[in-house]
Amino acid sequence: MKLEKEKHDRREKKKSRDREEDSELNGKHKPSSKMKQSDSRSGVCSSLMFMSSSSAGKCEAGDADTLEDVKVDPDERNDGRQESGSPEINNNSKEKTRSKSSKERHNHKEKSERTADARDSKQEGHRCESEAPVKMKKKRAKDEKSSEKHPSGKKRKKTSSEHEKNKKIKKDGDQEKKKKDEEADKWKWWEEGKSSDTQKWSSLEHKGPYFPPEYEPLPDNICFYYDGQPVKLRPATEEIATFYAKMLDHEYTSKEVFQNNFFSDWKEEMTKEEQKLIKTLSKCDFRQIHKYFVEKSEERKNMTKEEKQVLKEEASRLLEEYGYCLLDRHREKIGNFKLEPPGLFRGRGEHPKMGKLKKRIQPEDVTINCSQDSKIPEPPAGHRWKRVQHDNTVTWLASWLENIHGRPKYIMLNPSSKLKGEKDWQKYETARQLKTKVNSIRKQYRRDWKSREMKSRQRGVAIYFIDKLALRAGNEKDDESADTVGCCSLRVEHITLHRHLDGQEHVVEFDFLGKDSIRYYNKVPVEKQVFKNLKLFIKHKDPEDDLFDRITTVKLNKTLNESMPGLTAKVFRTFNASTTLQDQLNKLTTEDMTVEEKILSYNRANRAVAILCNHQRAAPKTFEKSMQLLQEKIQKKKEQIEEAKKELKEARKAHKDAPSDKSKKLLEKKEKAVQRLSEQLKKLQLQETDREENKVIALGTSKLNYLDPRISVAWCKKHQVPIEKIYNKTQRDKFAWAIDMTDENFQF
Repeated sequence: MKLEKEKHDRREKKKSRDREEDSELNGKHKPSSKMKQSDSRSGVCSSLMFMSSSSAGKCEAGDADTLEDVKVDPDERNDGRQESGSPEINNNSKEKTRSKSSKERHNHKEKSERTADARDSKQEGHRCESEAPVKMKKKRAKDEKSSEKHPSGKKRKKTSSEHEKNKKIKKDGDQEKKKKDEEADKWKWWEEGKSSDTQKWSSLEHKGPYFPPEYEPLPDNICFYYDGQPVKLRPATEEIATFYAKMLDHEYTSKEVFQNNFFSDWKEEMTKEEQKLIKTLSKCDFRQIHKYFVEKSEERKNMTKEEKQVLKEEASRLLEEYGYCLLDRHREKIGNFKLEPPGLFRGRGEHPKMGKLKKRIQPEDVTINCSQDSKIPEPPAGHRWKRVQHDNTVTWLASWLENIHGRPKYIMLNPSSKLKGEKDWQKYETARQLKTKVNSIRKQYRRDWKSREMKSRQRGVAIYFIDKLALRAGNEKDDESADTVGCCSLRVEHITLHRHLDGQEHVVEFDFLGKDSIRYYNKVPVEKQVFKNLKLFIKHKDPEDDLFDRITTVKLNKTLNESMPGLTAKVFRTFNASTTLQDQLNKLTTEDMTVEEKILSYNRANRAVAILCNHQRAAPKTFEKSMQLLQEKIQKKKEQIEEAKKELKEARKAHKDAPSDKSKKLLEKKEKAVQRLSEQLKKLQLQETDREENKVIALGTSKLNYLDPRISVAWCKKHQVPIEKIYNKTQRDKFAWAIDMTDENFQF
């Protein structure tokens, strides 16, 4: 009832005010030119109303400052119109003014009533009118404070450095959050215990392999020429021609074996008409096709940022669709989900099959492996799989036979997966167990050196080479494979015996091609009994005869496995590599070293392992250029140090002549500058040494395959070296199990 009464009183007051304004319309007053200017300039009043002389010039709350420069006469009105009694206005215009004023008054009355009703409703529903003035005061206080700081009233713009700083902080925050999310989502399989040796998984689901796109024929203006005449080839023949054309500037196409193998396989894919026309490779002209692909390559290099982004997004989409599987309900990354496109086989070294055609793999060639209750991958439209099986004793997802050697190839999980990680863990644990057995094994092969049986003597010497030189066991090869050998497949021509050489006795000189056609050349002093046995082994043999003709790799590994379950020649290699790293790190690292010096020590220890395992590489093509740039940086840094030392000398003299706080601070600043520059120079010089020493040594192979990662992790934790300095992101994912479980006290 009270609200109803207040509402009624408000309406009555409004009606009374309207009647007063009606009566004032008949009075005489002058137009205000000043008010016209004020109204058009400020625009701050919510509406213009006819008021009495006592209320003239008033606006809504907060607008008093805007109109303080307007002086209003008692007779003036703020409606901005001329009086009806003015000499300039006739009776007709007077009637129009009254009519217009009445209409405005009526509209204003309805608007006021609606506003009052809405206010009453709000008051009744929320009871929050008292909060509005408080908020208004806070806003005004904030505005005043802001105006004091910035008198111009404009918002201060951030400088570019502040913007970059904020951007970097945001980026670091996002990366940290992403890293934490990844850590939270990571499957710590090593905490669940080891899987069964026979059953590798309980459930496995994936999308199958990704097949490369079909061949896109060359444009009509790009031709293959034979004997100077353009020839239109059918798409299958043309595709193989493009494989050769793309390699025209490569040394492979200058090799006779490569050329013969290519032409032979190409002819088999030609039609009869094409075979009749194309008789010899020397008359084939692939230059226009080669030029076309060079131009296409340049176009890809010169793509815009937006075009590259499109390709990047497509690659991400393919990775998301085909690059992951569900292994025991956990999302695991797949290693090589893309099938290799067709092309020409290259091989390493002087491989006898270089240049042969690697054929396109079809779904009909592929066997799929997944769990029985999973959704079977869909083959490409119009095709079917060779076979679908559900074998949980193997770790591969898909398999096929490649046509060059007739060997099976597989799609496996990523090295960071559970299946790969468990295999690595087991490998290094077996190598660690060898520590307890190695002395008895060494005693045994020493006894074999004097055995009456030639087979035992050869086996004893072979195991000695594997132990001392970390040689690979070597597998039997067919005639169509590259001529690479290991310990058991050494021939007489691969060794030279020297009773005395370079001041040493009983030296064996090795010279042969090892894995990937990498040359192994070494001069090694051996024990006297080993030297005698080697002389016995080569007696009455030709250079191409086997050195160890009584043993094979299979028999050798069988003997090793009898000495210790799981022991093979490769385990010996892993054991010696990891033992060497541990010993070298303990020897080369001291607590007073800087982080950079510790990293150099680590690389030197790793280098000792790489030399032991014969992990060599050709010097990078950019080596000389990168070294030159590094030497220029070193020279520039030396010049900066010389300049800084001169400034330091002057600062010392100035402080000595006229000591003051200012001169003291300047002196300290110059001393710090010299110290900082000297540290930077030392870092650059360490980099130069490290690069030069690693010029032809491949450190990555041993780090990933032969060195127990727990040695490196423990060393990093003990000596406060960031793990990121030793392992990159991919390697940290691969060895996540070792990083998580190892403390600083671990010793191999």
